[in-house]
Amino acid sequence: MIKHYIAAILLGLMALTGCSSQPTEELQVIRTTMVTSGDLSVINSSTKVFDWHPTMFAVHANDEVNKQVVVAHMKSAISKAMLAKGYRQATAHETPNILVGFGLALESEMSDKEILERAGLVPGLSTQGVDDKYEKGSVLVALFTPHNPQPIWRVLAQGFTELDKKPADREQRFEQLLSTMLKPIPTV
Repeated sequence: MIKHYIAAILLGLMALTGCSSQPTEELQVIRTTMVTSGDLSVINSSTKVFDWHPTMFAVHANDEVNKQVVVAHMKSAISKAMLAKGYRQATAHETPNILVGFGLALESEMSDKEILERAGLVPGLSTQGVDDKYEKGSVLVALFTPHNPQPIWRVLAQGFTELDKKPADREQRFEQLLSTMLKPIPTV
């Protein structure tokens, strides 16, 4: 179960870009691409409280993936990144300034064309020359104001899964990816 969960968290592999030596001296490049759109100027020093978008938390992966576990890990990683920037999550009786939505998809479940149609963005990471043991995955994070159905800002990253890595390594890479994706959000 955790192996399949981590497969969906696939995108943690995207967090670290670069080369690593293989025992055969062959170099493996882990490619990551990221694209952003929107305006973060509405976030100011009084914008300190976030919460989850009521409907935008999608996981498009095969049936073997426990989507509830993936959503929980995604929320945890985003919360960690937002807390590090000085934000706090809204309490039950508090109105947030920012709503955070997200989505994850494996290429086998959602093509770049479908991602572009739904999210309005696509980094277009090429799969040319990539070993079949890797699968392209996409992670989207979008910020909304509470009374606007359109996102004020969004970021979409694509990279490749590396299913033979230890779950703890993948989780750490996933948290690093989300921290990198959310880096443009102002610190408050």
